[in-house]
Amino acid sequence: MNILENAGRWLLESGIQEPSGGVARYHLLESGRNLSVSTEITGYAASAFCYLYRRTGVSAYLAAAVRASQFLAREAWNGSLRTFPFELAPGSPAYFFDCGIIARGLLAVWRVTRDQEPLDIAYACGRSMARDFLTPDAIHPVVSLPDRSPLPYENRWSRQPGCFLLKSALAWRELAEITGDPDFREHWQQAIRLAVANAPDFLPGSSDRLRVMDRLHAFCYYLEALLAADRPDLLAAGIERCAALLRDIAPEFVRSDVYAQVLRVRMLAAQLGHLGLDRTAAVEEASAIPAFQLPSGAFSFGCRDGALMPFANPVSTAFCLQALDWWSDANAGPSLHQLI
Repeated sequence: MNILENAGRWLLESGIQEPSGGVARYHLLESGRNLSVSTEITGYAASAFCYLYRRTGVSAYLAAAVRASQFLAREAWNGSLRTFPFELAPGSPAYFFDCGIIARGLLAVWRVTRDQEPLDIAYACGRSMARDFLTPDAIHPVVSLPDRSPLPYENRWSRQPGCFLLKSALAWRELAEITGDPDFREHWQQAIRLAVANAPDFLPGSSDRLRVMDRLHAFCYYLEALLAADRPDLLAAGIERCAALLRDIAPEFVRSDVYAQVLRVRMLAAQLGHLGLDRTAAVEEASAIPAFQLPSGAFSFGCRDGALMPFANPVSTAFCLQALDWWSDANAGPSLHQLI
């Protein structure tokens, strides 16, 4: 089996997706158990299963995508609050980032099935994202429920407004394309303005080099979204800044998803005609990714001081399989809509 088949088989057969359709955040190798189901990760998985179905035609991937979509629409979605709470625990807040990733996963399923349910929930989610998080000066990353009050910002990138939120704002762009709703188009343009203003201060963002690696993962979300923002002027410098920090910190700690994210952005930027492809850098990144694949087919989250970390991550697996598929098969055809 090749890398795509091995990774896809793990996503399908390992139990990382539960019978409910929900997908666990991590699989812990040493104990052989999964962490709890995550609504955000289930959104990513829905997109990944749709990508795998399109690439292989295997009906089991479509069935898994539909199960994920139904879990999100029927169990994770809070109809009274019109939002996706963080996880399923009572009293959970809502995250802007999670909501956007889930909405994009639902739209990925809709594009394949044309079933109305995922489109309806994605549309409602897109409206609530603007209602609950968007202000003229910032996108609040987290709000409490049920009152929808912004939670105090913390000294963590995920709990502060930041350029990385533009990846989730892609849901507004996609909804604008699908529905023609001008409100979504305006929300998307506002998100671009806020992200571009924030981006210069996002990296390195910490004196702790290991935390900088985590911030690179987030900064790559911004780069991915810039591909759709008609700002090629910002892409080249952003890619090179990210790649330089990646290579500098990698001997101490490196995340597999950062290699995959940088490579995907390079290939998509070239495919869209924004930038020429730096083949030397792309070859280096593509060559590094397979070392993270575990015997199960999953990809390890990362590597610390030369040793793979003992947990498999569905999102790392999805990003890595897509990056390597695009790189190794010219027929894969990098596509912005199919970006997981």
